[in-house]
Formats: sequence, structure tokens, C-alpha cells
Amino acid sequence: MKDKKRAMGRGLGAILSAESKATVNSATDEGADKFVGNIVEVSLEDIYPNASQPRTYFDEKALNDLAQSIKNLGVIQPITLRKDGDKFEIISGERRFRASKIAGLDTIPAYIRLVNDQELLEMALVENIQREDLDAIEIALTYQRLLEEIGMTQENLSQRVGKERSTITNSIRLLRLDPDVQNSIRSGEISAGHGRAIISLDDPQKQQELFNRIIKNNLSVRQAEQESNLLKNPVTAEKKPKAPVTNQFKKAEKNLADILDVKVEIKTSANGKKGKIVLDFKNEEELENILSHFNK
Repeated sequence: MKDKKRAMGRGLGAILSAESKATVNSATDEGADKFVGNIVEVSLEDIYPNASQPRTYFDEKALNDLAQSIKNLGVIQPITLRKDGDKFEIISGERRFRASKIAGLDTIPAYIRLVNDQELLEMALVENIQREDLDAIEIALTYQRLLEEIGMTQENLSQRVGKERSTITNSIRLLRLDPDVQNSIRSGEISAGHGRAIISLDDPQKQQELFNRIIKNNLSVRQAEQESNLLKNPVTAEKKPKAPVTNQFKKAEKNLADILDVKVEIKTSANGKKGKIVLDFKNEEELENILSHFNK
């Protein structure tokens, strides 16, 4: 799926001159609107970690795994940076930053925060949601930014963008999908509906299995939901064997059937120590006939 990787942002040089790159630091500066609400590609050489980052340990294997994913699929979720002169300080996404360096990338997609840009950013993001060319992952990322960076509640966000809370919740859940699956949604290979069917499974291995089935068999969303339910509640292939009906029970069934004049079935547990008698009747008259034998 490497050939389906989508570029997320434009390079800084494509939107600002070298001079303005260094001077735009506040939302009031000329050219600030080029940054706010957009995704831009920033050179890794211009980025530095946040010194107050509480996380100091990064698992080497996990970083290498993420680096491999980035090599194959690119950076699915942009990092967030704070503009600092001609440099950028990491607000969130240091793992993605480190893994991108390991992967040998030169740039990384990023959101840029400026001084005093809260109101401007909120307006840009809400406006962004209304665009028709956004894919489901881009929409989810925008919702996430409104919640995390602007500090909105889901109730506030629901009212602000005119969407049901459940719609917003289901959208953001897509960001928990494996990057490979997210990339397939972004490229249009599968839909957000497929993604929701996949994320309904808690087990990552089952998620991957369902994703593979969707791709291999070109499943519709409805079919994917059915497959998801099967993976959640697999049908037991082998049912518990029934205890064989002994000659003694067969004889008892026949005797009772002759006496009661209805069909009789004796069922027993696997060990034959417990059981029940099933009497079939077609109407109230047959039921009364059965009961009459017990009222004598």
C-alpha cells in the first residue's frame, strides 16, 4: 500500500518566504493565517524536543517498529509544534519525531501553534470540518485537535460543528486503528464504515484479520459488520456430543407414547445421570389428555 500514501501538508517554503518564516511567531503577525489550521511539512533539522517533556524513556524496539511503519506508510498523524523564531519546539509527538529520524525522513507533517492563536485556530478548525474534500481520518484529527488543543468538551464541539456526539466519538475512535488501516481509509481503499467495524474488535490480531478479509474479499460495510460479529462470537464448530439413547430409554419412550398417545422424547446429559422427558402436544385437547393421566 506504499503507493497509496497521501501527502499531508505543504512545505514551509511553498507557503512562506525565508524571511517571514522567522518573523511569524504570533497570531497577529502577517502571514499567521498560512500556519494556523493547516498541516505543513517541517524539516526535522528545524525541530527540537520540549525540555519539560515528562516522558524521558522511549522503548527502542517500539521506536524501530514505528520507524518501519513510517517508512511504509508515512506519518499518519501529524505532530504539533510551537513556532520559536526560525525553529520549532515539540508540543506533542516526540515519538513520531524520533521514529521519523530513524526512518531517514527529511521532513515531518506538523500542526503549528503560534502565540495567541487560540481563537484563530478554533475558527480555522471549525471551518476545516465543513470542507467536503476531507477524508475520515483528517476529520477525526480535526475533532481531536478541537478537543485537546482548544479544550472543548464533546458537548461543546457537537453544538459548534452541528454533529451528534456519537458521530464525533465514532470518528475519533478511528485514530486508534493500526496506521495501515488508517492509510487505507485515507486512500479510499476502504471506508470509514469498514474502519468502525474493525475498531469494534478489541483484539488487534482480530482487527488485522478482519482488515485482511475486507481487502481480500472486497467486503461491503454490512458484510464487514457481520464478519466482526462472527469474530467477537465465534460459532463453536463442535457441539457437545449428545448421550446415546439406550435401549432402556427407547423402551420407556415407546411405553409412555403408547399410554399418553403423544410423541415422547427422553433427553439425557452426556454422562447419562440426568435428563428430561419432552411431551409433544398439538392442541389443548391433547394437553388435557396428557394431564388426565396424572390426575388419577
